Amino acid sequence: MDPGTEATMRTAEATTIAAAPRHFRVEIGGGVATLLVDDPGERVNTIHPELMLEFVGLLDALEADAAVKGVVLASGKPDGFVAGAKIELMQDVGEAAEAEKLARDGQAVFDRLERFPKPVVAALHGAALGGGCEWALACRWRLASDDPRTRIGLPEVQLGLLPGGGGTQRLPRLVGVRAALDVILAGKSLKARKAARIGLVDEVVPAPILLEVARARALALAAGKLRREPRRARGAAERVTAAALDDNFLGRELVFRQARAMTLAKTKGHYPAPLKALDAVEYGMKHGIAKGLAREAKLFGELAVSPVARRLMELFFATTALKRDNGTGDPSVKPRPVERVGVLGGGLMGSGIAYVTVNAGLPVRVREKDDAAAAHALRSVRKVLDERVRRRALDRLERAERMRLLTATTDWSGFAEVDLLVEAVFEDLALKQEMVRAFEAVNERGIFASNTSSIPIARIAEASTRPEAVLGMHYFSPVHKMPLLEIIATKATSKEAIATAVAVGKRQGKTVIVVGDGPGFYTSRILGPYMNEAAQLLAEGAAVDAIDAALVAFGFPVGPITLLDEVGIDVGEKVGKILHGAFGPRMAPPAALHEVVAAGRLGRKNGKGFYTYGGKEKRVDATVYDLLPGGRSRRPFEASEIQERVVVSMVNEAVRCLGEGILRSPRDGDVGAVFGLGFPPFLGGPFRWADALGTRALLEKLEALRARLGERFEPAPLLVERGRAGTPFHAA
Repeated sequence: MDPGTEATMRTAEATTIAAAPRHFRVEIGGGVATLLVDDPGERVNTIHPELMLEFVGLLDALEADAAVKGVVLASGKPDGFVAGAKIELMQDVGEAAEAEKLARDGQAVFDRLERFPKPVVAALHGAALGGGCEWALACRWRLASDDPRTRIGLPEVQLGLLPGGGGTQRLPRLVGVRAALDVILAGKSLKARKAARIGLVDEVVPAPILLEVARARALALAAGKLRREPRRARGAAERVTAAALDDNFLGRELVFRQARAMTLAKTKGHYPAPLKALDAVEYGMKHGIAKGLAREAKLFGELAVSPVARRLMELFFATTALKRDNGTGDPSVKPRPVERVGVLGGGLMGSGIAYVTVNAGLPVRVREKDDAAAAHALRSVRKVLDERVRRRALDRLERAERMRLLTATTDWSGFAEVDLLVEAVFEDLALKQEMVRAFEAVNERGIFASNTSSIPIARIAEASTRPEAVLGMHYFSPVHKMPLLEIIATKATSKEAIATAVAVGKRQGKTVIVVGDGPGFYTSRILGPYMNEAAQLLAEGAAVDAIDAALVAFGFPVGPITLLDEVGIDVGEKVGKILHGAFGPRMAPPAALHEVVAAGRLGRKNGKGFYTYGGKEKRVDATVYDLLPGGRSRRPFEASEIQERVVVSMVNEAVRCLGEGILRSPRDGDVGAVFGLGFPPFLGGPFRWADALGTRALLEKLEALRARLGERFEPAPLLVERGRAGTPFHAA
């Protein structure tokens, strides 16, 4: 049929839907009704009761319409299907029973869809996540576009929840228990072709013909000319494994047992959602889908009101708000266009910055000291791209396109045209000031951003003739994996420069916070007392692995001594000296740390640190104790004491940063600590943790530690104020 004729028929026949729906656009033609989800006034579609109620009404009308043989469910938004359930609904839930009812209501809609007598085909383009994926799972057939933006999955565990719309029941029955657990327990989202490989979608087609193919499939299903064949494992080995583990009771028992052990090892018991999701899947496979759905809804309700889910959802709302924030406090400020970026230094940080920039589609010019260093910078970027190709996250053509955006030089050629320069040279004030002067000599308009982790930006800007165009862009290592970007603004930095840096950071895929200038800014500054207190415990006789184990048990991804080895003990000492010089005795690192560096122990980078490197198993290098007070005779500390001293030191410094205006808000402080330093997400960040503990209780802890251990535990003035009044940092 001619596309123009078909469009005319769709418009004419749309009158069969009596009332104009608010959340859908309905097109009917050639025997197929196309429902385009289009939540008015929203950038993305989300599932909420009003939309679901309207959907059920549409199903009722279409079931009664004899002219409609099949239905296509797609999105009216250009870049996404359905991003999930409306998380804001959870904010008002006070009881588990309320959340359980929300889940049961959603399940009822999808049950109605699954039993719908006419075939419904889901046409997925863009994000089909959480409830959006569950909506598609209830359809008869699923197509996905081959667009890189198309992602399909169930990420609920990342919010402390589990799939509550039938995902724990339908997905394992569709793709097998092992593949389903892989998606559900990790909160994964899959690209279209990976989703097709496991059987989550039936076909992958080019985006321009997605709806055309979907309508054809709906008619073929209605005529009985198309049916889903049971997914068969590929190859003899996979068939044997599937038969042994997916298709029989005893095999599934083994799968669930192994999945539970792996989940506990990964979450260390801090995150209940993956275990409850596993429970829901297992229960449903044993007792049938009806009882499985009831179990899923009950567990969803329990999780929705848990402290962990509350903290993770608060972080979600915080990062969502930051996506809309230009960093200036003035929404009218617009960033300047950035078409080219320069990077000074192609080492670990510089090449990482170059990678995330070309990956964002921006041309990058790297300057290095000689040809060998420049070639190394190019190879470093290529290495990350090669790894993405190996993991099928990128194809070879996309890799070539990104590499074409990257050039390197040993002089200043090409830097007159860059709109933003990111400096990533050694942590040396004189060198950084030299870079400012050299850049401004060839470029009269570009913004100069330093990647320093500790040197005040105002000191670097002293060398500038345009201090309003100087700021900090502090990335975290490894740049391509760490999500945070800390932008540092001096009192002279213009709002336009700030907004421009924020816009570039977002384009690079970063979560961006803007902080005030000062030694260590925010993240490095609060890391200082955290590391110092860990070193102080070492000097008092605590064992290296005991300190690390205590903080990992608290919820940090690695312990502070491991982190010191990874960052570089010499780097830690250098930053420590800057912070000590700025803040005095309370930031003084133990002298023993200097002895370790003086002995040539720099950490992983030279294979000599607190741990041994090069062997199969990481072990404490006992000879390091010879450099510490007490020697190899270590004394026991309670894990709770280690945790309290180290964590309270960090949180107290965070409160100082808020009181001094380094932080704009507790929100930014929480996001910075979680995404930049690994503060346990399930605790919500230092300010959420302080609020949960109670500001009065935190003040009492610090006063007790101060009386016992000295003035480094002096409470921050803002904490004294809040603690005495018993008021939280976050508004209720």
